[in-house]
Order: sequence, then C-alpha cells, then structure tokens
Amino acid sequence: MLESKPLRHFLAVAEHGNFTHAARALNIAQPALSISIKKLEQTLELTLFRRGDKSVTLTQEGATLLEHAKRISQQFADAELAMNELKGLVKGEVRLGAPSMMGSYFFPQILMAFKSQYPNLKLTLIDAGTESIRKMLLNGELDIGVINDAHVPEDLETDHLLDSEMLAVVGATHELAQNESIDFKRFFQEDLILFKPGYFHRDFIDSVHEQYGFDMNIAFESNLLPMILSIVKQEFAITALLELVTQHEKQVVGVPFNPPVKLKLALAWRKEGYLSKADRTFIDFVKQYT
Repeated sequence: MLESKPLRHFLAVAEHGNFTHAARALNIAQPALSISIKKLEQTLELTLFRRGDKSVTLTQEGATLLEHAKRISQQFADAELAMNELKGLVKGEVRLGAPSMMGSYFFPQILMAFKSQYPNLKLTLIDAGTESIRKMLLNGELDIGVINDAHVPEDLETDHLLDSEMLAVVGATHELAQNESIDFKRFFQEDLILFKPGYFHRDFIDSVHEQYGFDMNIAFESNLLPMILSIVKQEFAITALLELVTQHEKQVVGVPFNPPVKLKLALAWRKEGYLSKADRTFIDFVKQYT
C-alpha cells in the first residue's frame, strides 16, 4: 500500500536528482531517505531510480509514478487547506496566471479594487502564455488562470470571462492605419513582431500561417509587451493584439481582420482541485466587472 511519506520522499529525490540534496530539503538524514526509497521500490516491486555516482535519474516506471505522485501530493495539500478553512484559517493568497495583455490592461483596476476590499489577502499575478498557464494550473502552481476557452483539458474547469477581438496593430501613421479591415494575405506581407509560441495570439497567427501557407517574416520576437508596442509605434513592424490594448494605447491603431477574429477567454482552475474561500471570492469579484 502506498503511503504519503514515501511518496513525498520519492518526489523530493525526483526533483533534486540527488539523495543528499533531497535529504537536506526534507530535513532528514540521507541514509533514512535511501532506506525509505528502497522500501518503496520493494513494496511496488519496481526500480524507480537509476543510481549514478553523483546523481539519480528516473526509470520509465519512476516517470510513470511521478505523474501520479504529483497529483496525490496536490490532493493532500488541498485536503489540508480545506480542513484549515473549516477551522477559520482562510488562505491568504490568490495566485493568478494571465497573459501580459490581460495583466497590463484588464486586471490592474480589478486587483486594486479587490485588494481594497480584502486588504489581508495577498495577490500574486504571473505573466505567462496559455500553454504555460494550463500546465501550472494542473501542477498546482497557480490557483486560477486566464486561458483561451477552446480545447480545454478535461482536468480544468472554466467560467467564461469575456469575448475579445484580435486586431492587426500598426503605428498611427502606417499606411494600413486608415484601412477599415485587413485580410491575412496583406497582414503577412508586413514585417511582424510577435510574442513567442505558447501565447494564444501567437498560436492563432501560426495556425493561419500553416492553414494558408503564407510566407511569414518575423522581424522581432518578444514576450515584453512594452517592447512590442514601442517597435509598432516606431513602425519597424506590425503585430496582432487584443482590442483592449488599442483602447488604452495612443500612437497605435487596431485594424480588424477580414474575416474577424473573435476570442473567448475564460477563468480556469483544476477540476479536482480545492478552491479556497479567497479563490472563490476573487472569481466572483472578477465576474462583476465583465
């Protein structure tokens, strides 16, 4: 029978790749850790690690156990949190993951209003692309994330946040700035500055590129939104961003695509995870603004 302590020891060794470092992190003696892992292997009748002179690596069997052990560990953490809240101890932090456009233009006012109403709660906002946010939610590194509400993994629960249009974004005096719309062929004729893969708008541009076979000249690639806007304003390249960016930024113009590109964004969290009172309160608070 699997028990929580050996699994915790297994996770530490897998993470550190070294018994000495793992024992130090667990604050136990290395011989005790080695015995614990050996007993776990004997219980399972499987070898979980390849042992080298200075490091250890997972066997195929160990890699399989690792995925289950991560989820079990997260479930223990969820259970502990739930029990603490029954005793009146509310989780003091909301960990939110959002793409930079949402983090820069949609959430600042909401976060400040939430903090004013709940001053004892800590808010942590992590800038990341949709793919990274999905992984961090599933790994328990985030409580809530903003993702594209399409092709959502079965392990995530979603609640619709907002609909937004993606626009071609050009400098204010660019020749395309007066256009009522722009087709994809014309868009791809320009030098482009794009976010790196993994962000929903970059993934969309890549999918159009693959679908129609257009040539694509990525002149710049960056996840720094201020840099992207600066380059667009100086008309060294054009890009594609959400409409909410152009509503807040001067010196850039948003030109609708033809056909229009509509995105559905959602708040997401682990379906089997435990949402703390702070997390649930934050979700309800955000939805008041949409």
